[in-house]
Amino acid sequence: MDSGNKRDDIMQAALELIAMQGFHNAPISEIATKAGVAAGTIYRYFENKDLLILELYNDLGDTIGEAVRKGYPVEKSIGERFIFLLDRLFEYFLQHPLHFRYMEQYFNSPYGISLRREKALGKFDREDIIQEILEEGVSQKIMKDLPVEVLFALICGPMVVLLRDHILGFVVLDRETVGKVTEACWDAVRRSSGESAME
Repeated sequence: MDSGNKRDDIMQAALELIAMQGFHNAPISEIATKAGVAAGTIYRYFENKDLLILELYNDLGDTIGEAVRKGYPVEKSIGERFIFLLDRLFEYFLQHPLHFRYMEQYFNSPYGISLRREKALGKFDREDIIQEILEEGVSQKIMKDLPVEVLFALICGPMVVLLRDHILGFVVLDRETVGKVTEACWDAVRRSSGESAME
């Protein structure tokens, strides 16, 4: 690597190694070698490996957030906005499988558990557009009367499994399939007419 920006080179090397080998199997020495820098150079940009991992997560989160918000139809119905967001997320991760693998590992690690705890305690300050739309859907009685965390699991569980299986070559997520999956995820969280009538 020789992009002229050592920090970017380090971040890219860390992304590739961690996505493929996991946090524990991507030591600083190997990240440095892949980035084409001395191990000591990494510590000029990141105090320790934990901070490198966190900053990479934050950078990816900002990039993904910007991608899914592009063209976000604020004037549309909750259902249309929900499907738009899920479709954009699928599209983004299909185009950036390393980003998906990194984020999946992050959320299933102690780092991700700590993040979920912060969100539950209201200490997380990043805007979360998916959480917002779920909260709006519940408050307007458009979505099932379940905790937002449960609704999130109903959406992200299938999404994560399908993306993982696509990357591994077990399924093919073409545009038609993604469209059907996003509709199915919406069906999983929206209230049926019967549920609305019972209130």
